[in-house]
Amino acid sequence: MTDTLPAPRRRRPWSRRTRPGADLALAIPLFLLETAWLVLDWIYGYGLDVWAAQGDRADIDAAALAHIGRLRVLLIAILVLAVLAAVFRARWTVVAHLLVALLAGGSLMAAQHEWDHDHTPPGCVRYSANC
Repeated sequence: MTDTLPAPRRRRPWSRRTRPGADLALAIPLFLLETAWLVLDWIYGYGLDVWAAQGDRADIDAAALAHIGRLRVLLIAILVLAVLAAVFRARWTVVAHLLVALLAGGSLMAAQHEWDHDHTPPGCVRYSANC
């Protein structure tokens, strides 16, 4: 009787948890990179555009809308990376991405609130018949 070896199994990304060392080696630089991208975009992407507008309302509005669009794209990219990290069962990378996603979501919410606050029609009282 001959003993046959079992067929080699294909390794799927979700079959084993990622080693903690490799997980942290990926999580920490990505966290720092995404956070730095968010801060630098706020300072240089939005702040310098508003400064260069020199009070021109149309240019300031265009800069604000472009910044809101970039924040949305960054938030979507961070969430896609978090899902990929979850598939590979890299828990620290998922945690780092979710923290940056909370930061990016808060920034997006603040930028959208500022946009809505600056563009409400003057003289409108909430819950009145004319609004």
